[in-house]
Amino acid sequence: MQEDMNNAPLMDDEEGIDIMSLVKQLWDGRKTIIIWTCAFIVLGFVAALTMKRTYSVSTVMVAQVGSSKSSSLSSLASLAGIDLSSGSTGAELSPLIYPQIVNSVPFRKELMYTPLHYAEVDTAVSMFTYATEIAKPTVMGNIKKYTIGLPGVILGAIRKEEPDLELPVSVNGNDTPKPLLLSNDEVKILKVVAENVSLAVDKKEGYITLNVNGSEPIQTAELALKAQQLLQEEITRFRIEKSESELEYIQARYDEIKMETETYQEQLARITDRTQNVTNTKDRIERDRIQSKYNTANAIYSELAKQLEQAKLQVKRDTPVLTIIQPVTVPDKPSNSRAKTLIVWTFFGVVLGCGIVLARGYLPKLKEQFKA
Repeated sequence: MQEDMNNAPLMDDEEGIDIMSLVKQLWDGRKTIIIWTCAFIVLGFVAALTMKRTYSVSTVMVAQVGSSKSSSLSSLASLAGIDLSSGSTGAELSPLIYPQIVNSVPFRKELMYTPLHYAEVDTAVSMFTYATEIAKPTVMGNIKKYTIGLPGVILGAIRKEEPDLELPVSVNGNDTPKPLLLSNDEVKILKVVAENVSLAVDKKEGYITLNVNGSEPIQTAELALKAQQLLQEEITRFRIEKSESELEYIQARYDEIKMETETYQEQLARITDRTQNVTNTKDRIERDRIQSKYNTANAIYSELAKQLEQAKLQVKRDTPVLTIIQPVTVPDKPSNSRAKTLIVWTFFGVVLGCGIVLARGYLPKLKEQFKA
């Protein structure tokens, strides 16, 4: 029993971690830790001074969609365990679809060619023009390109960039639908737009948040405002597409029957003036026939006038409204901090230095284990 008690601490020391031994090992290798920490502090200063500043803008909106009838139906369905808010019904467009609209290629392409104001340029230019013709690579960007991104540069030089594709000339004319074709530069800028513009939907609270990142305060705010307006236009286009189609049909039929009614009215006026003092049976029959056509056309005209007004009201009723809770404001400071960058680099230097010191202490033990 006494022997077991004496051997127990020895087993704990052999199987456990000797904290004091690690501390002593780190203290003995403090010179290595200081060297690596100082080296990473210098790299952190370089990274902080040469990094590209970014600005962030967030705007919060509430989508005014649906009606009291659909809301009550959704409430009853939720009691039965059915979620009707996850999709769109009829003319409804669920807010859960909005992120897909923002991530669509036409939406991002519209943002890419929106004129924005940059500090380096006197006039407003698009993101595509600024990125391909005006912007210059930063020092940190070149370092990343030829260090971390060096394999990609080598592969790109070997494979060579493929030329831009061109759509064949359509035989049927310009009315034939054509696929959306993007150039190589457009694909690169669209990826940048996708990284910097995002939309988040809060299902529980019922609001949506548009987040936009940019390189300059004014440019970022203008991009966020354009994205907000474009989102409203796209939602409106989706929502009122059916009601607008019905309005166009009724409007065309209304104009047609209006001209027909006016034609019968003129004919009726002429024959009435001509047969005012004449009691000819033939003229009277012709007048009655025109009068009958006029009465029918006028009745249809009156009914279409009512339907036209109802269709116009339906378009306005279906037009969604995005209530702005938090408007777009110009950011007063960048979202990335140079101090945080320096702290991160310093932390990595300390961790790497400690790792090297501890690895030196364990390498002999590992060699002995391998030999054994």
